[in-house]
Amino acid sequence: MSTLIVHPKDSSTNFLKPIYAPIQDKTIINGGISKSELRKLIKNHDRVIMLGHGTPIGLLSVGQFPNAGSYIIDYSYTDLLSSKKENIFIWCFADLFVKRNGLNGFYSGMFLSELSEAFSWGYYISDRNLIKESNDNFASIVSKHIHRPLNVLFENVIQEYGVLAHSNQIAKFNMERLHLN
Repeated sequence: MSTLIVHPKDSSTNFLKPIYAPIQDKTIINGGISKSELRKLIKNHDRVIMLGHGTPIGLLSVGQFPNAGSYIIDYSYTDLLSSKKENIFIWCFADLFVKRNGLNGFYSGMFLSELSEAFSWGYYISDRNLIKESNDNFASIVSKHIHRPLNVLFENVIQEYGVLAHSNQIAKFNMERLHLN
C-alpha cells in the first residue's frame, strides 16, 4: 500500500514523525509543492496521513507551501479523500473537518500537544513532562500499529494510550477525542 504523508515542517509537531517512520512505501511532503501537485499525489496513493496543526477548516500550511494560503488540506480535497478508506487526520479539531466533509478514517479532535494549549483548556500543569510523555507515547503507539487496518490501529491506540491516560491527564484528554469512522 502506497502512503502519502502530509506533515508541514514545524518543529512543534516533530513528535509526530515516529508515526510514519516504519512505513516502507511512503512519500513524505513537508512543504514546497503547490496544491495542484498535492492533488496528483493524493490521487496516486492508497492512503493519506495528514499531521500537524490545524483547525476545523483543515490542516495548516504553516507557511511551507507556496501559494497554498493558510491551509494545505481543506475542503477542496474532499473529492479525493472521500475515495480513500485508510485516511489518518491528526490535528486539532480534525474531527470537525472530517464530519463536515463526510470523510472516513482515524482522526483526532482537539489534541493537547503544547503547554499553551493545555493552559487554554484549563490544565494548569507545571510539569512539561506530562505533555512530552503523552506526545511520545501517542506517536509510539500509533507507529507500532500503523501497518494494521484502521479499526485494529484504533482499538490498539485506545487500549494502550488508555493505560497512560490513567495517570496522565493530558493523555486522558487526548484519548477521549480520538475517533474512527
